[in-house]
Amino acid sequence: MDIKKLFAMGLGVSAMAFFAACSDDSSSATEPEADSSESSEPASSGETITAMAITEIMYNAPKGSELEWVEVTIASGPDLKSMLAMNMRLDGAVSFAFPDEPLAKGEYIVVTNNRDLFKETYPDFNGRLFGPWDNDPSTGSVAKLSNEGDVIDVKLSNKGDISCSYSKDPPWPSLANGKGRTLVYKGGNAAQAASWGASAEPNGKPGVGDDKWLTTSNIRLNEIMPTTTTSDAWVELYNAGSEPVDVTGWVFESKIRDQKLSIKEGTVPAGGYLVLEAKTSFDEELIVSDIGGAYYLYGATDGDESSLLLPSSKLSSGVVDLSDGSTAQGALKTATKGEANSALYIGSLIINEIQYHPNADDPNQVEFLELKNTSDAAIVPYEKLTSGDVRGWKVEGINFEFANTDTIPAGGLAVLFPESLKTVLGEDVIRSRYSIGNEVKVKFYSGKLSNRGETIAVKKPYFHQKDASNPLNDQWFYDWSDATLYSDNWSGNGIDYKRADGYGYSLQRKDTSTMGYEASAWTVGEPTPGK
Repeated sequence: MDIKKLFAMGLGVSAMAFFAACSDDSSSATEPEADSSESSEPASSGETITAMAITEIMYNAPKGSELEWVEVTIASGPDLKSMLAMNMRLDGAVSFAFPDEPLAKGEYIVVTNNRDLFKETYPDFNGRLFGPWDNDPSTGSVAKLSNEGDVIDVKLSNKGDISCSYSKDPPWPSLANGKGRTLVYKGGNAAQAASWGASAEPNGKPGVGDDKWLTTSNIRLNEIMPTTTTSDAWVELYNAGSEPVDVTGWVFESKIRDQKLSIKEGTVPAGGYLVLEAKTSFDEELIVSDIGGAYYLYGATDGDESSLLLPSSKLSSGVVDLSDGSTAQGALKTATKGEANSALYIGSLIINEIQYHPNADDPNQVEFLELKNTSDAAIVPYEKLTSGDVRGWKVEGINFEFANTDTIPAGGLAVLFPESLKTVLGEDVIRSRYSIGNEVKVKFYSGKLSNRGETIAVKKPYFHQKDASNPLNDQWFYDWSDATLYSDNWSGNGIDYKRADGYGYSLQRKDTSTMGYEASAWTVGEPTPGK
């Protein structure tokens, strides 16, 4: 962040990427053509920009090992004569500046937190190894990739930058979470779990391209209904394949209850559904509460799994198919037992506008996120649970939580800006600069919006699970009010979404009938924070 520019202009500056897909950053101040292509990667001929890629991640090694590493390569474009000259570095979850060495396309290099442990674990590795990455300022020791999930960036002189995510939660592969496998990039939007697989090779194969991953079957854990006062719990499976599949003996797991059950018998028809009743379809009764949590279905072969992360809700939760071929998960508007799932439920506090990649050449441009209360009653985004525990609603993806003094009036707005703007400008200057009325809540977040695309979710505290033996293991469960996974590769619908990617425009919500995962729920226009 250019603080000198911020002081000189008295204005904000653009934020760097935080959570994104694997794609290059080749935008400029010149607006794109109206028919700009879906991919921002350079053309295969006449390439002038080197686009990077992260192709394998070890974030939680098996057997309590502290080993972590990231594999990096050139996805497209020319070789690098000097990584140092191109200011090539890791950023995000960990930091590392690459030395004055070349990097050729087709070579896979590895950066680790512990070179000696890496060599001990992979004695046959003969590639180039870098590390350890930088120390964590808060601990003074080598930084650690979070086992919960995080973001890893590769920066390259602001062109060809990439950013990839990972998580331990569904629908990410569980075998990469301390069970002896790595995450292998399969292609596509790297902000989505479907773009990653668990490595076929135990411990992965660092420094080698075209890694294989464990394949999954066509059976999908499609919908789960918790036990309520009016309904017993049930689980619905969907078969996306062209042949029926016998799931007798397959294992269903509830992580929150540490419960594994076997399916007594059943076959999922091709293109059809199978409903498993909680009381009768398993070798013991299944308990699904409205607290939510992670649920897994394991097939007959290693790595064949499907999973759902249920939000805290008395509604059923499931998977919906999106128009770009990807999927989204969440609570459903209505239960659809044995049928195609309904739209995702949406609450009253929604994501209304996103300025995720401002024009860096315009000092008036800053990133921001706008929320809207669509109900006819004020929202106090701070919960006091029946247990007596209190916590504010949070916006996941930008590290923000509301305070106990916050209120958003009926039909009202809240605009969230980067913390740096509060430090340099202050709220009064920001309100004046963007003509934001006093009736609009202005708040500040410590995270950053990705220039590529990321999941942003508004979540309401629902339940607090305490661990008396270790408070650090306490867990909060949330009801999701709204979410989106915006992307700089959105296209179609007669809208030039590229204009929101560094050209001075913002994403603006036009459909609030369901959560904002579809590109069709958004349009592009001049930024209007607080309007």
